[in-house]
Amino acid sequence: MTEDYLKAVAVIKGVAEAPRKAAIVASLVRNRTVADAIIILENTPRHAAQPVKKAIESAKANLLEKGSIDSTSIILSKISVTTGTRMRRYKPASRGRALPFEKVSSNILVEVAGMKKVKKPTPQVKAQKADKENK
Repeated sequence: MTEDYLKAVAVIKGVAEAPRKAAIVASLVRNRTVADAIIILENTPRHAAQPVKKAIESAKANLLEKGSIDSTSIILSKISVTTGTRMRRYKPASRGRALPFEKVSSNILVEVAGMKKVKKPTPQVKAQKADKENK
């Protein structure tokens, strides 16, 4: 049965969003079909919804490029958000001081799986099989 499914992955690195906030958006669409996930993310009023949607669309495009896939059967098999690189910066403060802070980023990994299309035999192939059986 595993031969009937194809998988594809998309990774977006360095998204300028806190991983905790992006993980909340990712949990909204976990274990859903890609079509449902895109509709949910289009109507989600969070900043992290756009990069998560782009990652899902990219993974879907990667899967459709691999082979003949039934586009209605594509599901999100895995979606995770991890911490990205942190840029250390300083903010000027009173009396000549400098207060450190970090600009956080996150990495989004999306894995989608889809069922292969079943190829229907053409009438010529059916006729050839029937001829072989009759002989």
